[in-house]
Amino acid sequence: MNKTAIKNFAIWARNKLISDISYRAGLMGINEKGIADALPQSTGDTEFYDIGAAKPYSITGDAIRQRKKLVGAIRKKESNTDYKTAYQYIIEEVAYTWFNRLIAVRFMEVNDYLPSHIRVLSSESGRLEPDLVATPFDAELPFTPAEEAELVQLRQDNKIDEAFRILFVKQCNALNEILPFLFEKTKDYTELLINLSVIDQDGVVYHLIHDIPEDDFNIEHGGQVEIIGWLYQYYNTEPKAAAFAKNGKITKEEIPAVTQLFTPDWIVRYMVENSLGRIFINGQLGSSGQREVASGQLPVDSEKWSELEKDRIKKEKELAEKMGWKYYLPEAEQEPTVRKELDKLVTDYSLLITDPTRLKLIDPCMGSGHILVYAFDVLMQIYTSVGYSEREAARSILENNIYGLDIDDRAYQLAYFAVMMKARQYNRRILNGETTCHVYSIQESNTINRNHLKYFGATLSDLEKNLAKMQIEGLLDTMTDAKEYGSILNVESYDWDLLRRFVADLDLAGQICMDSFGIEDTIEQLRQLIDIGETMAQKYWVTVTNPPYAGTAKLDDKVNKFVRDNFSDSKSDLFSVMMERCDRFTEKNGFTSLITMESWMFLSSFEKLREKINLTKTIVNMVHMPYLGKGGTSLGINFGTAAVVMQKGYIDNYLGQYEYTVYYECDEDGVPFVFPTKNKRWKTARQSDFAMIPGSPVAYWVDEKICDVYKNSLVKKYMDCKSGIMTGDDSYIRIWTEISTDNLKLDCKTATDMGEYRWFPLNSGGDFRYYYGNNSKVVNLWHGGADIIAHVKNYRLRDNSYYFKKGITWGRITSSKIAFREVIDGSLFGDAGPIGFIDRDRRYLLGFLCSKVALYFLEATNPTLNYQVRDIENLPLLIDKAVHDSVENMVSDAIQIEKQDWDSFETSWDFKRHPLLAVIPRHAALFDDIDNIDLAECYAYWENECNERFNQLKANEEELNRIFIDIYGLQDELTSEVEDKDVTVRKADLQRDIKSLISYAVGCMFGRYSLNEEGLIYAGGEWDDSRYATFKPYKGNIIPITDEEYLDDDIVSRFCTWLKTAFGAKSLETNLDFIAKALGNKGNTSRKVIRNYFLSDFFKDHCQTYSVTGSGKRPIYWLFDSGKQNGFKALIYLHRYNQDTIGSLRVDYLHKLQRIYESEINRMQDMIDHTSNAREAAESAKRKEKLAKQLKECREYDEKIGHLALSRIELDLDDGVKVNYRKIQTDYDGKFYEVLADSKNIMVKEK
Repeated sequence: MNKTAIKNFAIWARNKLISDISYRAGLMGINEKGIADALPQSTGDTEFYDIGAAKPYSITGDAIRQRKKLVGAIRKKESNTDYKTAYQYIIEEVAYTWFNRLIAVRFMEVNDYLPSHIRVLSSESGRLEPDLVATPFDAELPFTPAEEAELVQLRQDNKIDEAFRILFVKQCNALNEILPFLFEKTKDYTELLINLSVIDQDGVVYHLIHDIPEDDFNIEHGGQVEIIGWLYQYYNTEPKAAAFAKNGKITKEEIPAVTQLFTPDWIVRYMVENSLGRIFINGQLGSSGQREVASGQLPVDSEKWSELEKDRIKKEKELAEKMGWKYYLPEAEQEPTVRKELDKLVTDYSLLITDPTRLKLIDPCMGSGHILVYAFDVLMQIYTSVGYSEREAARSILENNIYGLDIDDRAYQLAYFAVMMKARQYNRRILNGETTCHVYSIQESNTINRNHLKYFGATLSDLEKNLAKMQIEGLLDTMTDAKEYGSILNVESYDWDLLRRFVADLDLAGQICMDSFGIEDTIEQLRQLIDIGETMAQKYWVTVTNPPYAGTAKLDDKVNKFVRDNFSDSKSDLFSVMMERCDRFTEKNGFTSLITMESWMFLSSFEKLREKINLTKTIVNMVHMPYLGKGGTSLGINFGTAAVVMQKGYIDNYLGQYEYTVYYECDEDGVPFVFPTKNKRWKTARQSDFAMIPGSPVAYWVDEKICDVYKNSLVKKYMDCKSGIMTGDDSYIRIWTEISTDNLKLDCKTATDMGEYRWFPLNSGGDFRYYYGNNSKVVNLWHGGADIIAHVKNYRLRDNSYYFKKGITWGRITSSKIAFREVIDGSLFGDAGPIGFIDRDRRYLLGFLCSKVALYFLEATNPTLNYQVRDIENLPLLIDKAVHDSVENMVSDAIQIEKQDWDSFETSWDFKRHPLLAVIPRHAALFDDIDNIDLAECYAYWENECNERFNQLKANEEELNRIFIDIYGLQDELTSEVEDKDVTVRKADLQRDIKSLISYAVGCMFGRYSLNEEGLIYAGGEWDDSRYATFKPYKGNIIPITDEEYLDDDIVSRFCTWLKTAFGAKSLETNLDFIAKALGNKGNTSRKVIRNYFLSDFFKDHCQTYSVTGSGKRPIYWLFDSGKQNGFKALIYLHRYNQDTIGSLRVDYLHKLQRIYESEINRMQDMIDHTSNAREAAESAKRKEKLAKQLKECREYDEKIGHLALSRIELDLDDGVKVNYRKIQTDYDGKFYEVLADSKNIMVKEK
């Protein structure tokens, strides 16, 4: 199946249909802005509408009536919302109505299910003209003489599309006789707005026929449910994205699109086979002779019992294989006491198989009907196994077994169609309109006229009539606003036969009055609600569904209240609410099966739900499909899921089967290569063991002996874990490099040390790094957070007695593994970087947390990517005094190694000097000629130091793993080896390290660093020229970058001067060659390579260096950039910026460069005029053209710069890069002039 073609078609077709339908409505004065009145010249027979053309558009006859119905529908919808929303809703409704009908007709014609056996949309012979248009009178459709004459004339005039539209509507109306709930009579506004074409190659019909292979609709090729489901899902792609993208609550109109997710075929088969199929297999096998053994009547040893159980498993497999149930999982071997309890249920299952009419199944969130259709196939197998013919079985399954509900009318139409087509596959006569199909779209009672109730139950006794009226009113109350609640509504078990008799028993006493007007509609609505209510109230042996996934916080307030009041244990998400609701649908000892998000298995917000499941249900088996942060998932979504089968009723010590499948064990469609996937997590487990772990996570892969470890002390006994400061607005958080260090306090011991400082270090998650590092962010807590308190509504500031205390931190949200680090002195803790406060045993605990053992336990309690404080607190901690000191020593070494690595680069506030310079004094004896220092040798020493650090840290981590694996007895589960990718110090990287050296050199040119002193020299405050004796920064704070050597103080010239000063004049050329080779840029000389790097890549690399995950780019060297021609580029240092900087840049460099370009253009022209060398002339002409473009770009740029120079803009470093990046480019009139590179991705968005 070509899903790409299906997706592209569905998305495109929706937009095309909406566009065409909107156009048709617009012709009749109805558009997004409002509804126009007919023009004055209109009559009772003809109405005219102004369409902005010389001649108005006219409608006559039925079209006038249909337009009135369209207007009425919009106005009715408008009563609950605004006009624009109402208009869009009705247009969308018409679009999906015709989309569904087109899909249905296409499916029926491909499978030869149409009563006439004549194709409607295509031709058997491949003609463009459909067979129905070619032979309209062979289809046995009802035509009036006038219609026949019109069709003959249209064919003679070759008006194929006009003929097709008439015939397509006729065919849909005819199909109403056999599929009334999909093909409703179209003599209304849906017919008025149809605008289909078969000859237009940009039309929906043409694309449907030609874009999607016919085999995808063919039931012999598995087409039926798959294609209907995928078309439905993809049709909703854009509405779903729009609903998620908006702020605010999800409306009831948006719920269907937001919650729709198609269930892949293999998961449907797994769920149905292991619930419905399990009843059949259990009923067929009976007790298999084990009942007497389990009850103690026959003695048997454990070995014999195991043989009996294995024999049962073998028989289950044989039966499943015979039925073709590829995804059925036989029961695990059970203990005799468990088998005794299971055998008590055999009688019920055997009776259900003997009389399958009692075996009811429901999908309460049926979508396009995929689950119901496969359940139909399985039920057919059950029926035929007890002697039913396929024809008899098909009718009985529709009438007795299959039930479905959905909140979405369009999904209901497709599910109804899919189920009926499945029945048609087994019974050619099923489409006679006489067989009841119990699939429903949940309807609301809001519009029912309750005054009509007094006319019903005319011949009933007073007792029956009063009871019926009371029950019907109760049902109407329950179904008020039902579209917002869907299947989660709880409907009481009323006397449904009485209610049907009540509605059928009408007495108007021969009087038709205003009070009884519309009573026929009321009767129809009541009958429909009674059918829906009964379906929602009755019990089922099997409940199978893919529930909606939507956090309830995004839903309407009254829906939220309903959920809190009725589903308090599962209120976090609709999928978990449906887990509870499905249990209420299910008979005792029946089965529920759902595919849900995996979060219910682990997160604390679902703990009560897990406890309830562990007390009232038995998990029979599960397929767990986690999302690993990469690769795909079976449902095509970026979060983990789990398909689970549960039996209603708890059986103690039952061993459930648990299957674990990840993306690399599946094909490109997410289907497992082998089922079950027998990897390290293919396990059996008892639910009772889950309760031994804090929070009762469904950690099925954890051995019982490991669960016992939790009986010992937990981490929370030793460490007080807290979630951190939440500013509620990222504008109060900075990267430390963007602010002035005058306002930054790094060494507070307690809150009393904060004084008048504004910025303080903040632990806030960060990249994957153990032991030390990620010290990049600072938070504005001036005067205890006065700015936050004054301007932010939702914030959280911690008790300041916790400020600046020692502890351990981690990133709450990770992209793969979690990493723990020691909190540095003087640091605060943020929401994304919680902290555990601990003094005694801190480094022992840190060693444990950074080990494989801690990760093993964390994956058991929460294998998601979001780690809460309680997940850390509930880790089991065993302190072994025999190895305590050696662990702490190794951890101390690891912290020191990580700190050395972190401080080797300029993003650390403890950075001293670039490592390629720092190695020189450490190896002074080998660098005896300071005027001839080879950079390649410096790099070799640095590379050796990095390798030593890396190898030492890896050895430490492997030894710590070994120690903790031994302590916890996990030798069978874990190995101590550490992969290189998990060692979080850096190895030397020639290109990266040379680029960082260039960045350091630029820092020296600006005065951020000095060759005379270690560490940060200037980042705001008072400038001290005496600190730069060896290499003087340029006082003007401007470094031009040119594509040729036009200026004697451009960046390449200054870099060469810096290299001579740092490494010696004698080695300059050697070092330039080494640098150029490492950079790898284009250029025929080393200087040209370096120039091209500065021109094209330096600023990109600088932005990458000065960025933190989640915070974006925060460059401190800003690039003034005229554009693509590289006419003008110059760097400035943010911390040295003043009001005159832009003016100086303009006068001293931009104007100067323009004069140089003018001179060079003249020189090139002179060369062209006087050279006799054709090649030289061509090169001169080419260079002249380039210079002319650069000059033009500079002049245009000069106009922008001029406005900003005159504005003499002031910047406040406390505002940060993002704000200042916009401010510096905004003149005093508030007009924005883009003069800096990459503005869109750096500056704050305009409010």
